[in-house]
Amino acid sequence: MAQVWRCSGLRWSADGPVLVWEGGRRTALPWGKRVAFAVEEGSVRTCVGARGHTCPLGAVVSARSTGARCEECARLDRAHSVAADTVADDPRPYRVYLAWFGPGAVKVGITGVARGPARLLEQGAVCFSWLGTGPLMAARRTEALLSAALRVPDRIPYADKRAVRAVLPDTEGERAAELAELHDRAGALPGWPESLAREPFRPVDHVRAFGLAGASAVLGEVSELVAGGAVSGELVAAAGPDLHLRVVPAGGERADVVVLDTRLLGGWGLVPGEGRAFDLPVRHPKGAKGAGGARGDGEGAGVQDGLF
Repeated sequence: MAQVWRCSGLRWSADGPVLVWEGGRRTALPWGKRVAFAVEEGSVRTCVGARGHTCPLGAVVSARSTGARCEECARLDRAHSVAADTVADDPRPYRVYLAWFGPGAVKVGITGVARGPARLLEQGAVCFSWLGTGPLMAARRTEALLSAALRVPDRIPYADKRAVRAVLPDTEGERAAELAELHDRAGALPGWPESLAREPFRPVDHVRAFGLAGASAVLGEVSELVAGGAVSGELVAAAGPDLHLRVVPAGGERADVVVLDTRLLGGWGLVPGEGRAFDLPVRHPKGAKGAGGARGDGEGAGVQDGLF
């Protein structure tokens, strides 16, 4: 019987994206790597639990959920979370940032100084700049001030991020222009907390880190994993939790690029792909035709010492 693997999520290292598995194993994802696995036949997706604890109910969760948690575990996970704004006494320093995901898609947010730019890579920020550094509550007040005064949100749906990722300007200067204007406007606002040290505009561009320079157009997005389904494709780019894979579907004649949100992997038992062709449901933009759907076999595969 094949070993079953369970994904703990995608992380970003200095060398690029890495998939982390339960038990601590990690799979580096360099460009060109073949990503191939299948979902256990007859399996269901179960809650991944919260804060290191197994779900006491072993609850079945929706295949389309990116959180992979039941209601109770999701509530527990949010109960002590800076991101959910349920922590007010963290003594560590925080940074306020402006992040740009594409034309018209800018957000303000905060992240721990110790994390460096990891939070921006995890969110799929194409370009960003720091605004200031200080205590958590000062950073929170600044975030709220800028959000209200500049009408910049603190969250952008991933569907919107993917849509604007397809129309990125060619140069770093063009990609930083919208951020530069907002950074200037932010700096001119009154009411900044005195305990927050402001930072100059220094844009950081992630197009090369994400492999998006000259990237092929995306034909669709994996909508969900299904029991017995398979992924098989070449990694051509990645941004945030998204893997851009060049795939040839079962029975297909041409390769298309589809996006796999790795948050959909949590809660599933995954096994080696055994040479299977790509076979998962895919949402396509209106008028697009591409990969997904029919199941079939591809080239043979040998014994694997990792999932892929």
